[in-house]
Amino acid sequence: MSWLLPRFVLAALAVCLGAMVGWWTGRFFDLPFLAETLGAASAVGALVVIDAVRGHRLLQWLRGSQQDTAPRDTGLWGELGYRIERAVRDREKVIARERLQLDQFLSAIEASPNGVLMLDAQEQILWCNRVAADHFSLDPQRDLRQRITNLVRSPAFVAFLQEGSFEQTLLLRNVRGFGALSVVIRRYGEGMKLVLSQDITERERSDSMRRDFVANVSHEIRTPLTVLSGFIETMSSLPLTEVERRRVLTLMGQQTQRMQGLVSDLLTLAQLEGSPRPAPDRWVSLDAILARINSDALALSGGKHQIKVQQSTQIDLAGVESELISAAANLVTNAVRYTPAGGQIDVVWRDLADGSGELSVNDTGLGIAREHLPRLTERFYRVDGSRSRETGGTGLGLSIVKHVVQRHGGELQIQSEAGKGSRFNLVFPAVRVRHGAEAALGVEAAFADRQLAD
Repeated sequence: MSWLLPRFVLAALAVCLGAMVGWWTGRFFDLPFLAETLGAASAVGALVVIDAVRGHRLLQWLRGSQQDTAPRDTGLWGELGYRIERAVRDREKVIARERLQLDQFLSAIEASPNGVLMLDAQEQILWCNRVAADHFSLDPQRDLRQRITNLVRSPAFVAFLQEGSFEQTLLLRNVRGFGALSVVIRRYGEGMKLVLSQDITERERSDSMRRDFVANVSHEIRTPLTVLSGFIETMSSLPLTEVERRRVLTLMGQQTQRMQGLVSDLLTLAQLEGSPRPAPDRWVSLDAILARINSDALALSGGKHQIKVQQSTQIDLAGVESELISAAANLVTNAVRYTPAGGQIDVVWRDLADGSGELSVNDTGLGIAREHLPRLTERFYRVDGSRSRETGGTGLGLSIVKHVVQRHGGELQIQSEAGKGSRFNLVFPAVRVRHGAEAALGVEAAFADRQLAD
C-alpha cells in the first residue's frame, strides 16, 4: 500500500488548486456557485491529466519492445509499471530457459545415431535431424512444411503411413543408397506422428553371414559324416578283402582328418576373435618363421614347384609367434595347392618408406578373377568349391590370415588375375617392425644399463 499515501498527497494538492481557483473566481466575479464548480473541476481535471500522462507513458512502454526500464513514476502508476516490468522480465527468463531446454533436447536428438522425423496431423514435416535427412534424402530446412509422401515415394513407406496401423516395424531395402532401414512410427499429440529410422545394413549383413556360416559348417561336416557312415555300414554288413578294407580305412582317415582340420580352423578363428590384441613388445624373429614355412612348403610340394623363400631378413615382428606362423603358412600352403606342377612360388620381405613392411607370397598359379577378390576372406567362400575340397582346404584359411594381420595392426592385400598368378601381401605397421641392428642396439643398451645398476 505504499502507493496510497502519494495518491492522498496528490489529491490534497488538487483540492488546494481547486480552492485557489474557486477563491479567485469568487473574488472577481462574485458568483459563488460558479466558483465552487470551477474549483472542483480544476481539482478533478488536474488529477485526470496527471493520471492520463502517467498512463500514456506506461502504455507507450508496453507497446514497445520492453527492453528499457518501465516509467519510474511515484504512486499507483509507478508501482503498476514496476510490477508489470518484473512480470515481463520473469516471463522472458522463463521463455529463455524453456528455449534453452528445447535447444538442448533437439541437440540430443540431433546427436542420436537414429533418424527422428516429426510430422503434423497433415503429415507435413515439422522437424527432422541430420540422420533422418540422410536416410530419406531430405533437406532439414528447405523441406519443412512439406508432405512426407511427396518427398519419400517408396510404395512400402507410403502404404505403411496411410494404413495407420503402426504396431509393426517397417523394413525398407535399397532406400536412397542404404541397404536396409528399420522404420518405426508412433503417434503423439493431436494427430501428429514421430518417425524413427535406423540403418540396419550391417546387422542384416551380419545375420546373413551368420546364417551362411551355420549352413556352410553344416554342409562341410555333413559330407565327411555321410562318407564315414557309409563306410562303417559297408564294413559291418559286407565281407571285405584285406585290400578293400585298407582302402576303406584310408578314405575314412582322410575324411576324419578333414573334419579335424575344419574344427581346428574354427577354434582358431574363435580364439582370434575373442582374445585381446597382441602386445607390441614381444618380438619374434621373421627369419625363424620363414625357415619353418620353407620346410613345410617343400614337404607339401614334394619337389613339384620352384619355391624360393627369403632366408635372411634381419627383421623382428612384434606379436604372437604362433599366429604369425599360421598366417604366413596359410598363404604359402594355398600357393602350393593352387599352383600347377612346375610353377614358381616366391616369399619375400620388403621394407616400405614409412618404416612399415610387407611379407609377400607370389605364385604363378591359376589366379583369381577380379569379381571374387572382395569376398576371398569370407568364411567358407570358395572360387571353385570342388577344387578346394580336392586340395584339402577348409575355406577358412584366408579368413584366419585376415584376422591375424588385423590383430597385429596391419592389413591383407590381394592382387590377382585369372591365368596370371596371385600376390598376397601381409602389411605390418612400423611400430611392429624392428630391424636386426635395432634389436642388437636395444640388447646392448639394456646390458649397459644393467652394468651401471650393478
